[in-house]
Amino acid sequence: MKLAERMSRLGTETAFEVLARAGQLEAQGRHIIHLEIGQPDFDTPQYIKDAACQALADGFTGYGPSAGLPQARERYARYISETRGVPVDPAELVITPGAKPILFFGILALVDEGDEVIYPNPGFPIYESVVEFVGAKAVPAPLREERQFRLDPDELASLVTDKTKMIIINSPHNPTGSVLTREDFEAIARIAIERDVWVLTDEPYSKMVYDGEFESILSVDGMKERTILVEGFSKTYAMTGWRLGYGVMPAPLAEQVAKLQTNSNSCTASFVQIAGIAALDGPQDESEAMMAAFKERRDVMVAALNELPGISCLSPGGAFYVFPNVTGTGTDSRDLAKACLEEAGVAVLSGTAFGAYGDGYLRLSSANSIENIQEAIERIRGLLEG
Repeated sequence: MKLAERMSRLGTETAFEVLARAGQLEAQGRHIIHLEIGQPDFDTPQYIKDAACQALADGFTGYGPSAGLPQARERYARYISETRGVPVDPAELVITPGAKPILFFGILALVDEGDEVIYPNPGFPIYESVVEFVGAKAVPAPLREERQFRLDPDELASLVTDKTKMIIINSPHNPTGSVLTREDFEAIARIAIERDVWVLTDEPYSKMVYDGEFESILSVDGMKERTILVEGFSKTYAMTGWRLGYGVMPAPLAEQVAKLQTNSNSCTASFVQIAGIAALDGPQDESEAMMAAFKERRDVMVAALNELPGISCLSPGGAFYVFPNVTGTGTDSRDLAKACLEEAGVAVLSGTAFGAYGDGYLRLSSANSIENIQEAIERIRGLLEG
């Protein structure tokens, strides 16, 4: 089969490959503890399910506008206005099947072949994948442990050239759990404004900040007109399979992103959009309890990892991942991740799944019970000491 050349530039997510291999081992009778996939181990709150069922009964089963149902765009825009402290008009918001299409559509709409896009490395692998897919150059901005895996503004400034079209940021961050500060955002904003560069801010973990308060670059003066904000319901409301996300951006760009939606997905399922309204309007206690559980699990996991030989681990400020340094084990992080799965029955990811600057680290998700986390760490201890 002769594929289009562009397909050779399209990457994937290693987490799903590891999940598939773990499934094969489970089919052979192995007991695998899953710490590889970024998916809450909680169910969607019942009131959201009930709202979706009611929406189906009420006839929300047909096509809707490509940009989203008017009532959903209004409610989601109001949520962003309330949480980011910046007025957002519904015309500046596009609803998509999951948050990931906004990454794709935003880059497709703005980035030409030969342009450059700066992205965090280690980082969500789809950033690099989509940038290279459209024929642009993906420029890694290293995230280093000595800065708590936060972007270094001086280094970022040095990476910007006349070809730079966009800077991608992600806070709270996947895979390291780092959280950018207000000072970080202001420094990034100065660079973006001075060099006339777009910023794509990926914020699906906005409710998962455990130390301090969540901040967004959208609230920095001068940034709303050059920012694409990505949000969704998957993490906050345990709605990964519902595929519901949205982007906030200047209205003229939103029109173009909606056009891309028309040409690909047509629209987002109407009853799911109604369920999203219910998620925001309904009781938040289950979501808040889930966030508290993730914080407790983080503390347990970090403390246990720091007791293992050759491993050290910072306490992440957000998201539900930890990113331990495993260089002290003397084992390559890829080989160690493979051994954890094949020998110890613990599915984890090598930091290299998130870029070259992830070498020497593993990513573990805390989206599992404390009992399973403790068992997983003991299995890893046995592997290291065996």
